[in-house]
Amino acid sequence: VRRSFRGFVPNHAASTVQDEVSLQIDIVLETAIDVEWDAMGLYAICYRRGWKHLRYILLLFVFVLCVYVYLWSTVKHERWGKSQNLESGNVLNSEVINSLLKNYSFSRDQVCNHPYLDPFHPSLMKYFRDVGRLNCADDENWIKVNNGSFWINKNAQLRHGKITCQYAPIYRKDENNVYVGEKKTMESGVISVPSDVITVSCQTGLFGSKYSNVHTTVAYKKEVHDRVNKASYDDLYMPLNVLMFGFDSVSRNTWLRTLPKTHKYFTEELKGVVLKGYNIVGDGTPQALLPILTGQTEIELPEARRGKPGAKVVDGHPWIWKDFKKAGYMTQWGEDMCWIGTFNLRMLGFDKQPVDHFWRPYCQASGELHKKSKPFCLGSERRHKVMMDWVKDGFQMYKNRLKFIFAFHSEYSHEDSSTLNWADDDLLGMLKYLEGNNYLNNTVLILMSDHGARFHAVRESIQGKYEERMPYFSFRFPKWFPKKYPSEFKAFKTNANRLTTPFDIYETFRDMIKFEKTAKKNKTLPRGMSLFRPIPKHRSCGDADISPHWCACLGWNVTSSSDPVTKKAAVAIVDFMNNLTEKFRSKCHSLSLKEIKSAMVLQSNPYIARFLGSADVDGRIPKESNNAIDKSALYQLTLQTNPGDGVFETTVKYFAKKDKFVISEREISRINKYGNAANCVYTDAPHLRQYCYCK
Repeated sequence: VRRSFRGFVPNHAASTVQDEVSLQIDIVLETAIDVEWDAMGLYAICYRRGWKHLRYILLLFVFVLCVYVYLWSTVKHERWGKSQNLESGNVLNSEVINSLLKNYSFSRDQVCNHPYLDPFHPSLMKYFRDVGRLNCADDENWIKVNNGSFWINKNAQLRHGKITCQYAPIYRKDENNVYVGEKKTMESGVISVPSDVITVSCQTGLFGSKYSNVHTTVAYKKEVHDRVNKASYDDLYMPLNVLMFGFDSVSRNTWLRTLPKTHKYFTEELKGVVLKGYNIVGDGTPQALLPILTGQTEIELPEARRGKPGAKVVDGHPWIWKDFKKAGYMTQWGEDMCWIGTFNLRMLGFDKQPVDHFWRPYCQASGELHKKSKPFCLGSERRHKVMMDWVKDGFQMYKNRLKFIFAFHSEYSHEDSSTLNWADDDLLGMLKYLEGNNYLNNTVLILMSDHGARFHAVRESIQGKYEERMPYFSFRFPKWFPKKYPSEFKAFKTNANRLTTPFDIYETFRDMIKFEKTAKKNKTLPRGMSLFRPIPKHRSCGDADISPHWCACLGWNVTSSSDPVTKKAAVAIVDFMNNLTEKFRSKCHSLSLKEIKSAMVLQSNPYIARFLGSADVDGRIPKESNNAIDKSALYQLTLQTNPGDGVFETTVKYFAKKDKFVISEREISRINKYGNAANCVYTDAPHLRQYCYCK
């Protein structure tokens, strides 16, 4: 234990990583507890040996107990100094802070340094479990689909005999409905699908076995082929396919835990690059995907929320796939769990189909069949693999033409990170298929997530908070890319360790289409910066438009929940939430504060506040002001309310002179599930569900 706490970090780094200690503080406690349990288990084994050895058993137990007490006292008193536990509010001594950074890649001259978080530490692994393999129905699906065609499965014919089927196309009617086209009969042969989605019903004999299912592939669309075949791509700076495949709620560490085979192949064989400084800019999937796909935040875009005055569908948003489409690309996009779609749950969705090949009609058409299959299956197929096959079909159908494909899978990781492991083998298989068939030779491959876990148990741990803010995001370029674009690749590799955001991904896409050799020189850094251009070391969360609530590179200090200012802040937060639901008081309870679960405070760095410039021409002697002190502070509280036991995490700004708190709805996160407790405002005010506990 003594040796594990040895390490070194420069003194000036200690304050920026003080929060790291709070992530690890219970480690030794848990280790000691494990020792105690091990001793008790050993005692039980010896007990069964017989009473005649009782004195030896007692001596052994006393010895192990002494070891436990020694470890406890050593760590608590010698290593922690005057600090106690996470909730005590005392500041931890610098020795522990330094030691925790022994594996931390700290840059002395970089403003933002994300903390090193051990993905496999026991304190976090206790939230994850082995889920085994996902096995679906033993009887294979009777219908096979691939590259715009379908046919009767030969294995099904061998098992069931002659099979006769009827099929019909399924088309998108509007954002929430589909309709079925004309039915046709098939007995054998390969048939081109009339649409991306088809429904098929089969039977063997007059009273034999039956089969019914919905299938999807990428159908041949003449108008799309005519358009992309006319494209020359001469004006494109980087004429490359874009494949972005993501999972919901997966931090960088959770990706390593649950998708280890994919990550190893991606980084070691394909030489993919992971963005280690990637930081979210808001709460939830819309705040993650909108900056990537439009370059703007939801507030900056036209109002699209349900129930809001003047709200409109999102068709008019400046979607990046529109730019790729104008450049001659085929566009393909989809997400599962369409009943809570990113742009449909709170927003009005799309009036017209947004891309050439859209997943949503399949999701809607197949939804009812989920009840008849095993969980996460559709017949004998794993549902995540259906989406991966759909991606592969896009590459096959438009083999020699450019494509922008974005597939986003949620149903595993949205609720339970452990089940994401089911996708590891199939995602690895998809990557090997694309590489083996030479599709990745002209493709920018992006594996990503929107944010870390928001509702899982791990989210209530300190490390879980940080992981939410640091999702997995990675790029892989063709092998020839560094030679053709040396400066861009060099900048990208450097930027992988700098502070990056969803806004940067959008700017990177734009650079692929049209790269301005001479970037505009601004006195202030732009919010979004292309990853193909150097991002300066001095970039801060403020420069990148990341509010303190979401900035993972700030050093928060733990404060006591009994602190008077903390208590005032908690009351102000609850009052703020009650004001939001005031118009629905006939439906929603007025909330009260039950408990402050944790509290942290961030104050301005006094050295930054005092620094005026250099006192000498060499810039070695700083010139400071003793009066430049920022009186404001940021408080981040995790609190629980009554009734309903809602758990909220909120960041508020406190102005000491005025004794005033400034609270924004954007800075409030509901971090536990509310289920059906808010159904009474589901239709009228879905944006208030996290605050409403129905009467």
